[in-house]
Amino acid sequence: MSSLFLSDSRQYIEQKVLSLLNNVDLMNKNTLNSPRAVGDAIQSFLEERLHYCFPENSMINYGGSFARRSMADYAFEDKEGYYYVIDFKTHSLATKFNMPNITSVERLARFYKDFRNYFVILMVSYTIEKNRLSFQKCLFAPIESFDWSCLTLGALGWGQVQIANANNIVIKDTITRKQWMLSLCDELDVFYPNEITKITDRIDYFKKIRTFWEHQ
Repeated sequence: MSSLFLSDSRQYIEQKVLSLLNNVDLMNKNTLNSPRAVGDAIQSFLEERLHYCFPENSMINYGGSFARRSMADYAFEDKEGYYYVIDFKTHSLATKFNMPNITSVERLARFYKDFRNYFVILMVSYTIEKNRLSFQKCLFAPIESFDWSCLTLGALGWGQVQIANANNIVIKDTITRKQWMLSLCDELDVFYPNEITKITDRIDYFKKIRTFWEHQ
């Protein structure tokens, strides 16, 4: 595993991100209650500053500008030859339920055929206090550290890995990539047949609709 995911390095990165964000006033009070506006503002702010939050000289070829449909919000290489794609998420702690999409199962499967690649979630959680954002938590972890108890699959394209509820994230650093990917395959073995059943039910439903209209 990359040295950036050792507990000391992760804690350093997470604390640096929180410190950086808590020392600026990113939003005006008119946009504070828009999660999309907050997310866009923080992502844009970090684009030119994220490298300050990592151990010195750990980043090579850092990039922070990608198309919305890209896997990456930020990406870089390190001295060990690993390549990191970072998916940035924001989470309002005032929400009781939040189910963010992570990535396509097919894209992740292709990306993870190269063991030098890491797909990483960078999530910052915030509250609103005295008309400004207050950042309470930061999470920096590869997707294979997310226990499947806090993940689910959504029916978009090949299927989307989703966080079941951003208020309840379970990180297990002892899970290997092999174990996690095999668990993904197990999840899909259940998910895809369920989707086939749903589609079959919809086909049967509209056969009945067709019959109704053909007899009018």
